[in-house]
Amino acid sequence: MSKKQAVKLDDEQIAELREIFRTFDRNNDGSLTQLELTSLLRSLGLKPSQELLETFIHKADTNNNGLVEFSEFVALVAPELLPAKSPYTEEQLRQLFRMFDRDGNGFITAAELAHSMAKLGHALTAEELTGMIQEADTDGDGMISFQEFAQAITSAAFDNSCT
Repeated sequence: MSKKQAVKLDDEQIAELREIFRTFDRNNDGSLTQLELTSLLRSLGLKPSQELLETFIHKADTNNNGLVEFSEFVALVAPELLPAKSPYTEEQLRQLFRMFDRDGNGFITAAELAHSMAKLGHALTAEELTGMIQEADTDGDGMISFQEFAQAITSAAFDNSCT
């Protein structure tokens, strides 16, 4: 893809991105500061260095105002949301899902997510836990199915170089 191609996201993907964006736009000004963007990336399990974060912002900030607006955020992550771009095979996603689905019932509950994240060294606050469940739980049943998990993980993997 040497030429820049427009990537068309469906309404559901746009809505999910808007929800993620709003969650981290703490002052509701329609843009993410460096601190807000850092929080967003950390919520995805990424730990970008200061240098990498600045590079990321520079890449996203097409109007050069030092902030990342929603349209810039979408333009940055949209190409990575296409299923063909998934960095994981279905089997890798299933193995990861099984690690979180401790009772093996095909769903990840808030308790299972909290336990697994703590075990991985990422203890979550109640707010972070609720946010992660809401973000991934697209059918609103309070649990994360494999499909929802796969979508959330694939969407979160938009910049593996941050880890």
